Amino acid sequence: MEATALDLGLRGAVAGLFLMMVVVTLGRVRPLDTIKWLSVAMAASGALYAIVTAPFVPKATVWWIMPVLGANPVLVWLWARASFDDDFVVRRWHGALWLAVVGVWFSVIFIWSTWPIFAKAGVRSMSILAIILALSAAVQTIRTWKTDLVAGRRRLRLAVLILALLIVVMLSVPDLTSISANSVGISGSLATSAGLLAIAALAGWALFHPPPAIPAVVAMAAAPASETAERAAPIRAADGGRDATASLLLRRLDILMTVERVYRQEGLTIGALAAKLDLPEYRLRQAINEGLGYRNFNAFLNRYRIDEAKAALSDPSQRDVAVLTIAMDAGFQSIGPFNRAFKAEIGLTPTEFRRDALARSAAIALENDEKLQNRPIPLKIG
Repeated sequence: MEATALDLGLRGAVAGLFLMMVVVTLGRVRPLDTIKWLSVAMAASGALYAIVTAPFVPKATVWWIMPVLGANPVLVWLWARASFDDDFVVRRWHGALWLAVVGVWFSVIFIWSTWPIFAKAGVRSMSILAIILALSAAVQTIRTWKTDLVAGRRRLRLAVLILALLIVVMLSVPDLTSISANSVGISGSLATSAGLLAIAALAGWALFHPPPAIPAVVAMAAAPASETAERAAPIRAADGGRDATASLLLRRLDILMTVERVYRQEGLTIGALAAKLDLPEYRLRQAINEGLGYRNFNAFLNRYRIDEAKAALSDPSQRDVAVLTIAMDAGFQSIGPFNRAFKAEIGLTPTEFRRDALARSAAIALENDEKLQNRPIPLKIG
């Protein structure tokens, strides 16, 4: 009885925390982007799961709600991708995947008594899918960890994700080893309650104690790269010696990028760049993130690379140079990432940008020639 009371108390705390996150996010957080909506969906489903799987809840209620909650691994995967990959975009097929998982779980419930073999096969397939999605999210988290410049996100990503994935795996592995009517994703154990509470506490801490706000100097991220350090100097110098040091660091970084063009180096990492500046890696991360407004190191490098590529593509004397050559000269290692980064930044493919830029250059040159030809010739008297 004591264990049951503790279990109910933990579940009440979990539901309360998750519902508070839903209310705060919908009421105060703006704009409501993809990550926020996914966070709301996960928080709401977490609260619902904590309630419907609690002791003494009628099983009929659980059976009707569990198919929706059974698709939580898809939400966890999407949330991890959207949170830790700044280039990730939710597509329609992601929603179709969520609906398909819900449909399979409903099918399992309806055919459990009549075709138990097929129902068990459905449970097993959903468990395998949950584990695959969990591993995919874990790989994504690790793969993008080194290029992440946001201190708060770097601290929380592994802790939150590992706990979330542990819950997913904990709910899936038993179905792969011992399948019964009571194991279709339903667990009222004290261990599950404790795990849910840990996730709710970490998620709540991340929401209610966000990283420090980026200074006003972030607005300079939209300015040309060569102007960034110059504009940073008066702002930061006015705040004292520490900010003056940060301004000096931004100047040194700007020289490395615009004069020495270190972004052209193949496989350049933030560790290598920090070594060139003789700085600890964490300080360089902080300078790029808080001083220039970049959340990802690759995005920071690509800004300079794309600027160089734009200049080359707009140069009539380089009209015959292959796009791949221009991309690799700018520091990209292959054409695919270059095309994706260029279109995301400019809105056009490199080929389309070159065509338009050269057409504008030709039109300007033609207009100048016509003005020169139509200019009156002064008469020389005497």
